[in-house]
Amino acid sequence: MTTESTGPVLHMRGITKAFPGVRALDGVDLEVAPGEIHAICGENGAGKSTLVKILSGVHPHGSYRGEILFEGEPCRFRDIRASEARGIVIIHQELALIPQLSIAENIFLGNERAGRGGIISWSETLRETEALMRRVGLAGEHPQTPVAALGVGKQQLVEIAKALAKRVKLLILDEPTAALNDEDSRELLRLITGLREQGIACVLISHKLNEVRQVADTVTILRDGRTVETLPMATTSEDRIIRGMVGRELEQFYPERTPYTGERAGQVALAVSDWTVRHPLDQQRRVVDSVSLEVRYGEILGLAGLMGAGRTELAMSVFGRSWGRYERGTVAVHGHEVSTRTVSDAIGAGIAYVTEDRKTYGLNLLDTIARNISLAALPRVARRGFVDEHAETRVAEGFRASMNIKTPTVFEPVGRLSGGNQQKVVLSNWINTGPEVLILDEPTRGIDVGAKSEIYTVIDQLAAQGKAVIVISSELSELLGVCDRVATMTAGRLTGILDRAEATQEALMRLMTGTDEQTGAGA
Repeated sequence: MTTESTGPVLHMRGITKAFPGVRALDGVDLEVAPGEIHAICGENGAGKSTLVKILSGVHPHGSYRGEILFEGEPCRFRDIRASEARGIVIIHQELALIPQLSIAENIFLGNERAGRGGIISWSETLRETEALMRRVGLAGEHPQTPVAALGVGKQQLVEIAKALAKRVKLLILDEPTAALNDEDSRELLRLITGLREQGIACVLISHKLNEVRQVADTVTILRDGRTVETLPMATTSEDRIIRGMVGRELEQFYPERTPYTGERAGQVALAVSDWTVRHPLDQQRRVVDSVSLEVRYGEILGLAGLMGAGRTELAMSVFGRSWGRYERGTVAVHGHEVSTRTVSDAIGAGIAYVTEDRKTYGLNLLDTIARNISLAALPRVARRGFVDEHAETRVAEGFRASMNIKTPTVFEPVGRLSGGNQQKVVLSNWINTGPEVLILDEPTRGIDVGAKSEIYTVIDQLAAQGKAVIVISSELSELLGVCDRVATMTAGRLTGILDRAEATQEALMRLMTGTDEQTGAGA
């Protein structure tokens, strides 16, 4: 199905937007055809999210320069409601659902179906909800199921059903698969291509270039707030997109490993033995089951597994027993058994953990970059029980330079940074503790290819300095690119450890699915 219009459904011309100290957009142009999936790619900070916030009315008319034409008519959106009235709906990376409300209530929140006297007609609401749920592939759920009972993948489908209820003509999806597993991502991408067949245009923002190439018709590349080029996806390679995004070839995307040759080379830095943890609510269920593994000084050990394998649960429980109910097991650092009963104990033992959810657990988004970098090691910048702000600033400025954190000042709120720069702040915070062992949980999730390459270099440098590094990642190519060995988990158990020379995606997948489990893999 296609619309009768032959011109673009959307034309943004000369869009320019400035914030204090930075020009986010500088004369950006964007055209989207009816029924087209149009991808926008660029590094973090390139201006992608700012552009779609202007389009959706988050940044109202008058706060930017330039012109928006929708279906050939000039638009001056004052707010989100005004853009939605024209059929433009945005789904943000952080879902805007209320967990305690039902699927039906979320879909029609603010868009209620009223009966006589203005009272909500629940029969009509439920009837329309069921139709929308069938349309997006949620027919197996009940309309009155609380959203909190759904997985993230199904919550994304509720968001799309919510958009369809508003008679959407242009759907904007900002990193829609960032928090999804592979199966949920495939289902969502199939739904997006199905919307194209219904004549609904989509603007897709994603760092996952393989997914962009799979579903998009056209790609517009932004760099430093400017339009670099717009290309047909059918004849555009992933390398071409990367070159446009970063302004250079990424011939060495993964840095060549620099070996550690210090006096501790080959010695075991961290040894976890028989580690067993039960679910915090369902205490009959072991989420980490008798795991034993070692990582050496100067080594990067990968940890792979499907969703629910227990990777994050293992890391968080070792780091101060931050998750679950500890049952048994020991942790040794440099051959000495240590207590990790609390986070303070773990830090004192030389262990650091960079969470997979930087915005919820890794950062105080309202505080400054300087304060966020010093948080985990306040004693290092304290004098007589008070924070020495000059010392704190010196530390932050050092990391700003060494980590290439793009910011006009370390006194900027960290919430204003791009995702890649936020991740560099989180890393700086934990590197500042001077750890022996650094556990990185999804360290490149939701960041662009340029920032990924920089973080891979940081990981290599840490190992070259003698740090023991554990990298948890859902991207097997990432683990194969940066790690010396890769351990696999399934259903809370360690199923194997492969050296870099023998590790392949196929071999790892067999171990992750339990079809080729090795015995004694924890040694």
